[in-house]
Amino acid sequence: MSEYIDNSSFRKQRLKELILKLHEGVDPRQVRLALEDSLRSVPYGEVVEVEQELIAEGLPQEEVLRLCDIHSGVLQGRIDLSAMRIIPPGHPVDVFRQENKELSRVSDQVLDLLATLEAQPSSLSEGPLMELRGLFNALQDVDKHYQRKEYLVFPYLENKGITGPPQVMWGKHDEVRDLIKGSTEALTQEILSRDEMLALATLLFRPAALAVKEMIVKEEQILFPMCLDHITEGEWAHIHQQTLEIGYCLYDPPLNWKPEVLAEDAEALPAAGRVQLPTGSLSLEELTKVFNSLPVDITFVDKDDKVKYFSQAADRIFTRSRAIINRDVRHCHPPSSVHIVEKILEDFKSGRASYAPFWIQMKGRFIHIAYYALRDGQGDYMGTLEVSQDLTEYRALQGEQRILEYK
Repeated sequence: MSEYIDNSSFRKQRLKELILKLHEGVDPRQVRLALEDSLRSVPYGEVVEVEQELIAEGLPQEEVLRLCDIHSGVLQGRIDLSAMRIIPPGHPVDVFRQENKELSRVSDQVLDLLATLEAQPSSLSEGPLMELRGLFNALQDVDKHYQRKEYLVFPYLENKGITGPPQVMWGKHDEVRDLIKGSTEALTQEILSRDEMLALATLLFRPAALAVKEMIVKEEQILFPMCLDHITEGEWAHIHQQTLEIGYCLYDPPLNWKPEVLAEDAEALPAAGRVQLPTGSLSLEELTKVFNSLPVDITFVDKDDKVKYFSQAADRIFTRSRAIINRDVRHCHPPSSVHIVEKILEDFKSGRASYAPFWIQMKGRFIHIAYYALRDGQGDYMGTLEVSQDLTEYRALQGEQRILEYK
């Protein structure tokens, strides 16, 4: 048998046979035993090739999608990753992996909390339910992780003829999204009994958390090694450059990766120019410094309710992370205040209001928070600007200061 084990054609044919057995309904445990008996390990590239060949040979993509979780489970721990190259911190794949650590952590918290709730007596307390809502609120961020794969990574693979695995994985993304959306919507309703909670845990909550973790395995063992083999440094540079347009997922990279862009790829990167405004122009660096020097916190939410920008002054009142970029603004607030956010957005979009001020006492400071509706020349809603300012020292001012005095 040893002369076959290290033969690629034999491994791929054997793997294909075993996946087709799953298609025929053979118990996955039997298939796993057969795999262990005939193959020590399977290089990740061969798993990709077999999926692609099965689709090309007529196995419906929907059936490959259905079998995806099963054959991934069968292959768990049998995929050879020894040939995968090492990547530097901040590289797009490193960012994906760091996000996966956070997604896995939150998913584990969901599973642990469900186990605790199931072990409790008949009554349900609001505290754990609030915690569960917060965890699924965080898991909704996985959409940005998946969008970066779908819109930034998959096109490069498809251009190189690798079409099957991205299509299958995109289908799994949608399944995960539906499970998380269903869980989040269920948790916005009042859960009346322990039996109802147990039913939702079985139908939605646990499957959602497990689906997130299963996708992580597929990425780590198959997708990322394949991408590193086929996507060039210049292409990674383009992916890195466009990442912030979609946003990060539960993680804000502390390091900015600087790719060694190949000369032929460099010309495709847009040159840093000036931003032309009605009253002048500024370089991107100047514009960034202007916003970050204002004595206020600024956050902009677009017409689709997604956070698109926030200023980064050294003494921000409210901490912001780039992981909130492209996140639904509702998910950036605790459940207890979401109804206020909804009301502001509704009134701004309908034209009933354009300004909503609040002021609070926080850690001995007087904080003013104002929301402004932004509208175009035709009066159509463009988004909302949040402006927060610490007015403590201004409220204490008396008399006048007419001479130059530095503090």
